[in-house]
Amino acid sequence: MSAVRWPGRGGERSVRVNFGVLGPVTAWDDTGAPVDLRGPRHRAVLARLIAARGRVVPVGHLVEDLWDDPPAGAVGAVRTFVAALRRGLEPHRPPRQPARLLVTDGPGYALRAAPDTVDAWRFETAVADAADALPRPTLDRLDAALGLWRGPGYADVDRSWAHAERARLDQVRLTAVERRAEALLTLDRAADAVPDLDAHVADHPWREDGWRLLALALYRAGRQADALAVLRRARELLRDQLGLDPGPRLRRLETDLRRQADPEPSGPAHVWAEAAAAYQRSVVPGARARLESTVGLLRSLAVTGPGGLAAARDQRLAAIDAAEQLGDPDLTARVIGGYDVPAIWTRSDDPEQAARVVTAAERALAGLGPDGPETTRARLLATVAVESRGLPSTRGPEAARQAEAIARRLADPALLAQALNGVFLQTFHRTGLAAERDAVGAELVALAARHGQAPVEILGHLIRMQARGALADFAGADAHADAADRLADRHESPLTGVFTTWYRAMRTAATGAPYPRAEAAYRSAAPRLTGCGMPGVARGLLPLALLCLRVWHDRPADFPDDTDWGPYAPWARPLVLLAADRPADAAVALRRTPAPPPDLLCEALWCLTGRAAAALGDRAAMRRARAALAPAAHEVAGAGSGMLTAGPVATHLDRLTAALGTASE
Repeated sequence: MSAVRWPGRGGERSVRVNFGVLGPVTAWDDTGAPVDLRGPRHRAVLARLIAARGRVVPVGHLVEDLWDDPPAGAVGAVRTFVAALRRGLEPHRPPRQPARLLVTDGPGYALRAAPDTVDAWRFETAVADAADALPRPTLDRLDAALGLWRGPGYADVDRSWAHAERARLDQVRLTAVERRAEALLTLDRAADAVPDLDAHVADHPWREDGWRLLALALYRAGRQADALAVLRRARELLRDQLGLDPGPRLRRLETDLRRQADPEPSGPAHVWAEAAAAYQRSVVPGARARLESTVGLLRSLAVTGPGGLAAARDQRLAAIDAAEQLGDPDLTARVIGGYDVPAIWTRSDDPEQAARVVTAAERALAGLGPDGPETTRARLLATVAVESRGLPSTRGPEAARQAEAIARRLADPALLAQALNGVFLQTFHRTGLAAERDAVGAELVALAARHGQAPVEILGHLIRMQARGALADFAGADAHADAADRLADRHESPLTGVFTTWYRAMRTAATGAPYPRAEAAYRSAAPRLTGCGMPGVARGLLPLALLCLRVWHDRPADFPDDTDWGPYAPWARPLVLLAADRPADAAVALRRTPAPPPDLLCEALWCLTGRAAAALGDRAAMRRARAALAPAAHEVAGAGSGMLTAGPVATHLDRLTAALGTASE
């Protein structure tokens, strides 16, 4: 983490450090004052660690990256540079306390910076997020991202690795400039796009998209002659400097402009605008059809990316409330049950909203009566099952079974897919159920493939990826992760990549990678959580993954005091207190630790409880953990989440049995 706390007079001192490489390499403390980074080689060391994105860089590699012909004593010099950087970055660190920001790990060093404290990381995340957003948020995000640049990337580092990073970041920046222009055009602000695009093509004449967008902006700003002149200039530059003819999009645009046809009229934004305008004209305000159409729109919006998912979540309750106010039970039931967005994670993004949806669904079921449409009843039951996930109640599993029975009786593929999603999310009433969930995933894949349900097919592959991982079949899990990625690329489902990226990090850990490499894999996956629109997934996941890794590798749970454990704090706290040499407090915390919720992380959290109980000699807690984990003896703890692992469950059971002193107790 790049916010570190150290004890001092009057209490703890907390310092947040921000880093900049989009320009000269620099760092600022939490007051905005620059940190003294000393000389150029000190800055080069820091820059190299930033470029590694949290991964460990061996000292030998740092030597090679700093000098063409390393001098005698180069390793000692690197260590001197690191020591000086630590003094600047953590000025309040007490003597002999280990560094928490620029850390020693195995054969080298790593910078444990939070994703939002490095300008290059923030920039790349913002550009990636903007790809999934609507035009107005896209413009806002890209304006903020481009505003982070102070000059060329790694401007004051003249090494080959820095040149490569500079070139890579510059390509992302050029793409961001063009995406910003596209957003302005979509928002009917063509004239505003012209000045930046003019400078863009002057500096980068080989980028055909820049020329295309400039010509399009000029045309839409009423400057047809200038637009044609730009296309002539592009053709001449491409031919004279690169020996190339313009590409098909540039040629087609020139043809359209000469014919005075509306350029690129069949783009998705144009079709959407026309359809929306027609809908506004044709469907009167307040019509019931608007509410049902809204649910369909929200369902589509939820799978478009982080911004769409958050927006759909925000509007869902409003749609339900509006339906209930109309006093039509059938309409309300259809509005509630029509939001059949596939759900893969067992912790709700908004538990309060989920509870309200369940309450509304139960009201709708009661109002439906015994003669209500069976399809609507099944959708409501599936909604109850999905929104009750992760809760220790009998209603969720019961609703899932009832929805499945109706769907099978009606032989409705879409309805069965929704019901099976509920069945999957309710198959956590005990540990060791990965094989059952795998069977659900297999049926979803087959069902969706037959009936062309791409989001459901992705869900099925993700379920099987999780389940095969839990069963230590990583070849099978790999195949399902790859299949999910291919479908997601084809059907524009960007959130899939959050889960497959984290799966591959977990796989690295689970298949025996050394601790530093496993930790680096998790940290490399962490930026995918930033702004993903899924707080139920993101909050506390990285520290939990690292804690499980440390427990498996018998390392102490040494974490900064300000670590955000999210919902996992009760299971982490006893181990963190033990690492801080506070066994009495750890014992109290362990006694307060609840049983884990019935979800994807149940086995991993029981392993944490068992490890703390063994360390503290709490026999009652050890027995509870061993009994809970016993059905999962054949599984890899936590791997069923597809996100993290604490190692084989059997290893934890053996430790508990040994600690209890007898296998039969």
